[in-house]
Amino acid sequence: MDVKEWLGEDNQLGQDIWHRKYQYNNETFEQWLDRVSAGDEDVKNLIREKKFLFGGRILANRGLAKDGKKITYSNCFVVEPPEDSIESIFDTARDMARTYSYGGGCGVDIGKLAPRGAKINNAANETSGAVSFMDLYSMVTGLIGQAGRRGALMISIPISHPDVEEFVSVKSDLNRVTKANISVRITDDFMIAVTKHDKYKLSFTREETGEVIEKEIDAYEFFKKLCEMNWDYAEPGLLFWDRIEQWNILSRDPDFHYSGVNPCAEEPLPAGGSCLLSSINLSEFVKDGRFDYDDFRYTVKIAVKALNDVLDEGLPLLPLQQQKESVRDWRQIGLGIFGLADALIKMAIRYGSERSIEVCNNIGFAMADEAIRASAELAKQYGTYPKYDVQSVLKSSWLTYNARPATYNGVEKFGLRNSQLLTCAPTGTLSTMLGVSGGIEPIFANSYTRKTESLKGHDEYYKVYTPIVKEFMDQHHVENEEDLPSYFITAHNIYYRDRIRMQAAWQSHIDASISSTVNLPNRATVDDVIDLYIDAWKCGLKGVTIFRDGCARTGILTTEPKTEEEKTPETTMDTLPRGYIIKADDNCIGKKRTLQTGCGTLHVEAFFDPYDGRLLETYFSRGSTGGCANSYTGLSRMISLAARGGIDIYSIVDQLKSSNTCPSYAVRRATKHDTSKGSSCPVAIGNALMEMYEEMQSDLGLDDKEEVIIESNNKPEQAVIGDEMKCPVCGSTLSYTGGCRTCSSCGWSKCD
Repeated sequence: MDVKEWLGEDNQLGQDIWHRKYQYNNETFEQWLDRVSAGDEDVKNLIREKKFLFGGRILANRGLAKDGKKITYSNCFVVEPPEDSIESIFDTARDMARTYSYGGGCGVDIGKLAPRGAKINNAANETSGAVSFMDLYSMVTGLIGQAGRRGALMISIPISHPDVEEFVSVKSDLNRVTKANISVRITDDFMIAVTKHDKYKLSFTREETGEVIEKEIDAYEFFKKLCEMNWDYAEPGLLFWDRIEQWNILSRDPDFHYSGVNPCAEEPLPAGGSCLLSSINLSEFVKDGRFDYDDFRYTVKIAVKALNDVLDEGLPLLPLQQQKESVRDWRQIGLGIFGLADALIKMAIRYGSERSIEVCNNIGFAMADEAIRASAELAKQYGTYPKYDVQSVLKSSWLTYNARPATYNGVEKFGLRNSQLLTCAPTGTLSTMLGVSGGIEPIFANSYTRKTESLKGHDEYYKVYTPIVKEFMDQHHVENEEDLPSYFITAHNIYYRDRIRMQAAWQSHIDASISSTVNLPNRATVDDVIDLYIDAWKCGLKGVTIFRDGCARTGILTTEPKTEEEKTPETTMDTLPRGYIIKADDNCIGKKRTLQTGCGTLHVEAFFDPYDGRLLETYFSRGSTGGCANSYTGLSRMISLAARGGIDIYSIVDQLKSSNTCPSYAVRRATKHDTSKGSSCPVAIGNALMEMYEEMQSDLGLDDKEEVIIESNNKPEQAVIGDEMKCPVCGSTLSYTGGCRTCSSCGWSKCD
């Protein structure tokens, strides 16, 4: 079998993903199977049948240690939360950097850091607060490369921390903490205060000095503010921490504590914790409209064994000694699912209906029971995980809920090989490669609009049907998607309460957590978000992400061709022949800005055509301590060359804004708070050039600035049109599913 036969001749996107992400050194498909399965015939057969896939790190990296590559098999890590000292804060940054260098993503909780204004015994007199160090950790994440991508980071804080109000608002500044997801650890007592409209106390005690910092907030008003941020910026996420701690195998173990969650929040882990991922494609278990439970249970059994094999093989490849010890002691694995929406469609069941909840409960129970049984069988053969405590495990509410009597007796007799078994991670790239729905998500849309750059000199748009939709339409001779049966429901027309109920059904059988997104229409209100989160808490979810179509941090894939008004502004300049450079005349109009960078001051001069206002020339000079003069000179000349060569200012600024975070810039921003808008000199220059260009256009009466107006409490604001909504590989817009941004055009995923 070759990859075309495996994925299908017509699935060019899937083939491209396999070649780009998972194939190593031109290996054949069969060689790849041998490598990622380590020769296990059962695993190879499941992959051939598209019933099972390891997580992306394993598919790409397993077996490469023989070539001297130091790349982990794990996606998920939680680093030791920093203690309230400068040494510990930077030790954490070092550990994150090392983890990123091995290809992993990190979660870190900053709840131990003193809040803003706490007294300290150094030159500063008082601390800048926990939130100020988020920029440092975001900067570290942006600095370390991972084969063409950057590491992923989750920063969390407890709801009781006095800096939580500042934390919630930090990402309303779209230039801050750009390399991290953020979440608040919400507790039941806070949610009860919300529902009762009571006051809630924020409190922090500094162990070093005994100082107590306290403040009282109106729980409902703060929760409303949090939901307003979600409505407009899709962050911070909410982690229902009591549910996280109470619904798992280790909930009664006094020696075990979670320290945070991984970047997509499906993996709560202890300090130094790591987890290996894999997923089962539910779509392949539906035969003639019925779900094959026997085949599914067999696949779960093989998958649990396979993940344990990978765990043992990958233990030496973990970046830090603490991680090696944690993985050795607790042996967490994370088996999940994808293709759920396709499976329900094949069974003619509407996603979110009572019947779908019933079916998912049956599948989820079968998965949990079989995973427990398989881990007990491995414990019989190889021994339990080293930190296993029989009495606490047998008291686990999750275990007793999800194990049949015979399975429970097996645990009682042999123990468990793993302290964690199941999770639902984002499967954006894997599901896109196979052409099925991701995670527990509904299908995003029945069809998409894709853009292609035509040789005719203009963009052309065409409709692409989701594979399961196209298959049904072809088989049943349906010509219009409007004529599809009612069970072809998509993410944007599912009632959000049904969506929450579906996630709750799965969470009752998952001992870790679920990375999942509830997509809301643009018309959704802040009150809708409030109701959604309260429902999620009441239904026993461990966390959930919401994404409102058209919010300021927009990333939703378009389902309609753009109108002329919605397209990105283009230069008014006539198209130049390739290689032709125009001359900047002496009558150009000049404008100037003085920027504050991480190294000092920087003077930016820009010269524009006096008739159409287009950028023609730039000149940059440093102040007395403004960085490298030669670099500025070279950059200004290249920008001038591009501008006079016919490149529009939007494209130039877009390239400048693609620059990574500068350490000096981030440090000065965190300490002095006086840097110009941006995260590095090129980004700040880009912002300044755009500001001067728009000013020039206004001066000439040619104001062509595109404004996308959205309503936010009756106050119009300009929606951000930034690089977060665009795929970094192909430039297409991104969908936000499974708690992760994914491109349906080329298969890129932020979370893979």
